[in-house]
Amino acid sequence: MPSNRDTPRVFVAATRMNDGKTTTSLGLLSALQQHHPRIGYIKPVGQRFVAVEEQKIDEDSVLMQQVYQIRAPLVDMSPIAVEPDFTRRYLECANSDALVRRIEKAFDRVAWEKDFVLCEGTGHAGVGSVFDLSNATVARILGAKVVVVTQGGIGRPIDELALNQALFEREGVQIIGVILNKVLPQKIEQITDFVRRGLKRRGLRLLGVIPHLPLLSSPTLAAIREDLDADVLNSHAHIDNIVERVVVGAMSVHHAMHHLTPGALVITPGDREDILLAAGASLNRSNGAGNLSGIILTDNIRPSAAVTRIVREMPFPVLLAEGDSYQVASRVHDLTVKTRPADTRKIQMIRDLVCQHVEVAAILDSL
Repeated sequence: MPSNRDTPRVFVAATRMNDGKTTTSLGLLSALQQHHPRIGYIKPVGQRFVAVEEQKIDEDSVLMQQVYQIRAPLVDMSPIAVEPDFTRRYLECANSDALVRRIEKAFDRVAWEKDFVLCEGTGHAGVGSVFDLSNATVARILGAKVVVVTQGGIGRPIDELALNQALFEREGVQIIGVILNKVLPQKIEQITDFVRRGLKRRGLRLLGVIPHLPLLSSPTLAAIREDLDADVLNSHAHIDNIVERVVVGAMSVHHAMHHLTPGALVITPGDREDILLAAGASLNRSNGAGNLSGIILTDNIRPSAAVTRIVREMPFPVLLAEGDSYQVASRVHDLTVKTRPADTRKIQMIRDLVCQHVEVAAILDSL
C-alpha cells in the first residue's frame, strides 16, 4: 500500500470495455471537486497511450490533466503503459514487486497536497491478471474502495456485476456501489426499479442512473480527420463539430438535398462537385450554426480550382481522404469514440449528467 493512507480515494472500474468508465470518471472529477477542490487523478495501468515528452502516457490521464489542470506529473498519473510487447516481456521475466512499487510511489506523488484522488481502472475487475495487476489487485494495492460502471439494462449488468463482485471480494476490496450508464430515457424509471432490487439482493447499492445521450457517442470531425489522416481544404474553425449522422452522397443532387440536414456528415467522391456545391448552397453560411457537420471528399480527388475557391468560404470543414466512399464510411462507422480535451460541448454535458444523476454524497459518505 502507498505510504499515503490518509488522502480519501475511490477506484472506478467497469464491467466491460466502452461502458463509459472514463466518461463517468470525467464527470465524477467535476462533482468531487465541488467538495474537494484540490483533486488528484491516477490511472495506474493504461492500455491506450500517447507520447508526451518522450514518455508513453495513457490518453485518459492526458485528458483529465488538460480538462482539470491537475497539478501532478503526467508520468505519475500514468505510471504503467501496457505497450504491445509488455505482456510477453513480463511473462518472460515476471517481476510484479517492481510494478507494485511503481504504482505506490506514483500514487504518493499524485496525492501530495490533494484533498481527494480518483483512481481509474482499465476495464473489468480481471483485466491485467496476465501480468498480476488486475483491477481488483490494483484497487487493493491502493487501499481504495470501488465504484463500478455498467451499461443500461437489467439482466446483463447484474450478471456481469456478480462476476466482478466476486473478483473484488477475493482481493478484500469493497464495492461502494454501481452507476448504470447509457440507459434509454424512456426506460429509466423501470430499469432503475428492477436494477435496484437486483443489486440489493447482492448487497450492492445503486448510486446513479445516467441517461443515454446519442451526442456523447457521436464522433467529432476532428477525431475522424485524425483517424483518416485527411487533409482540411478550408478553415479549421469548426473542426470540432459533432457528427450526428452520416450521408453517403452516391445519389442525384435532387435526392441528396433531402439528406443535407444540420449535423450531417456528407461522404462523397471528390469528383461529385455537384453535391459539394449543393451542400454549400443549401445551408446558412452566417456563423456555422445550423450547418452540416462537414463533408469528406473521397478517392483523394481534389475539386477544380474554381470549386476549391468556393470550398474555402464554406462554413463547415471540407476534408480530403484516401479510399473510396464505402471504405471511408466504414471507418467512420467503426471509429471508437473517445472524449478529447477539445470536446468542450461534450465535456460540459458529461459534467451536468453526473452532477444531476449520480449520488456523489453517498460515495463520499462511504469512504
